[in-house]
Amino acid sequence: MRPISTTALIVLALLLGGPSAVMIQTAAAAEAEVKRAPDLADQLTGTYEGDVISDARGSSRSGVTITVTRTGKNMIQVASDYARIPTVSIRLTKAMDSIIAADGPYVVVVNTAADAARMDLTIDDASWSGRKVGAP
Repeated sequence: MRPISTTALIVLALLLGGPSAVMIQTAAAAEAEVKRAPDLADQLTGTYEGDVISDARGSSRSGVTITVTRTGKNMIQVASDYARIPTVSIRLTKAMDSIIAADGPYVVVVNTAADAARMDLTIDDASWSGRKVGAP
């Protein structure tokens, strides 16, 4: 199915009784989203299954799910079903064949040349390692 253009949505709104500012803004945002080039955050977005392999404040734990959501250009939000790994936002950058955290206290490593589905994280002194099991 082809996306509808902003102009087509405005014409449709006029035919149906006048444009709504919300409709026009929503259409413009949707069109901008369709036209943007995929970035590093798009590559990492999805659901991952893995294990906490090291924790400075607790023991290791198997079967931890991590959900990665794109929140902006080269920005992700990482959430977990394990309370020891809090929800955080991380800015990404590329270094050779890897996608890594650009700055801050968190570590993200995805070596795209070796295995683009594998992710390693360190958040709040807990290190997690796992593989992508689902797309957004």
